Amino acid sequence: MASSSIPPLTSPLFSINSNTNPPSPTVPKLLFSSLSPSKFSRNRLYMAKTPDRDLVDTREPSPPLSADANPSTTFLSILCPLLRLFSGGDPSQERNHALEVATSSLSTLARLPWGSKSLSEGIESQDIAISDPPIRLQLFEFEACPFCRRVREALTELDLSVEVFPCPKGSLRHREMVRSFGGKELFPFLVDPNSGISMYESGDIVKYLFKTYGKGRSPSTGLLESTLFTGWMPTILRAGRGMMLWDKARKDPPPRKLELFSYENDPYSRIVREALCELELPYILQNVGEGSRRTKLLLEASGSKEVPYIVDPNTNTQLGDYKKILSYLFNTYSAASV
Repeated sequence: MASSSIPPLTSPLFSINSNTNPPSPTVPKLLFSSLSPSKFSRNRLYMAKTPDRDLVDTREPSPPLSADANPSTTFLSILCPLLRLFSGGDPSQERNHALEVATSSLSTLARLPWGSKSLSEGIESQDIAISDPPIRLQLFEFEACPFCRRVREALTELDLSVEVFPCPKGSLRHREMVRSFGGKELFPFLVDPNSGISMYESGDIVKYLFKTYGKGRSPSTGLLESTLFTGWMPTILRAGRGMMLWDKARKDPPPRKLELFSYENDPYSRIVREALCELELPYILQNVGEGSRRTKLLLEASGSKEVPYIVDPNTNTQLGDYKKILSYLFNTYSAASV
């Protein structure tokens, strides 16, 4: 695994306050403003090249692929334009909800059992860490990416909440942050301010998460290996939803992050996460898979265990029906609503 020390930092890339959004990407010099200088010397940027290396998703137009181009990168460069042709068009318009639910449910079947259950269930026998770290993890990703999906599945299993910074193609803010800090647009990209670690490569991220927050336990059987075989199915079945920035999305992020109660393989939550990605809205992801210890938080907020459930502190709005959430998001965070 290749690594390099992060140079001295002088201003924040983004805030570690869970309710504060990152500043403009024009000045992303530093990673964490509130950590002591001695902490910075421990920061590492991992760019390991594993056999199933994640896709490098550069801005359009993509550069010509070299002779030794990675198969995943080659496949994605062909798949993305095709999915755009067969996509449902403007995501803000009225949808065929029967089709939406059917394709998302098939996507869920393709990825069973991963991303559905929290390993905190039966904690006494499995000895899995269940508490969130002092400072939330920060994940740069986009919903349609199968390798990002792999990381989100691991987060559900580990019952961890995370700050998500969606990076759809055409991203105005978050891709610039990743490129400025890490040097390339490679997703997913994880930042752990608790350890001063930042990482590319989904396989390495999943192993790190389990080692650090699962007390050394290995990922569930097949989670890593299955991505290459069925990880693409939700991307294809959903026709690339959650891949492109909506052209009418508001350019500036809201003052405070939205909060979404969800678990990775829930078909209704998937549709909402796609919309959050297409709007490039940063949010706090509260994973509440089966057996999650944070289900109590969901019950306190909504009075129900049903997901998705979204909380928007900017408008004091709380919604639990995915159709209502979609309508609210596209109406509230379109450029026309500014």
